[in-house]
Amino acid sequence: QVQLVESGGGLVQPGGSLRLSCAASGSIFSVFVMGWYRQAPGKQRELVATITSGGNTNYANSVKGRCTISRDNAKNTVFLQMNSLKPEDTAVYYCNAAVRSTAGPVVGYWGQGTQVTVSS
Repeated sequence: QVQLVESGGGLVQPGGSLRLSCAASGSIFSVFVMGWYRQAPGKQRELVATITSGGNTNYANSVKGRCTISRDNAKNTVFLQMNSLKPEDTAVYYCNAAVRSTAGPVVGYWGQGTQVTVSS
């Protein structure tokens, strides 16, 4: 069993910053792509950013230049630094990871989500 635990969400004023963290734990053999997605009320879940184990990154156009995704492979942890936050960034942010457990195939796992609210 693999668990993803997110932290770092909260309330921030427009123009502010937040750093989200997500740690994978459990019966892990290796972690491949990790990423962040978000879901605003009444909208579908959308990609924010992904990062491979080799450090290759991909960002949604809406966050390019404002967000930076990074990871610590030794700790199976992924981070999302968000700057210049806008009210439209308000959403529940979910961590996702493609994990090969010690038991077998690669499976995608989701965290429980962390709320980010950008408001004055």
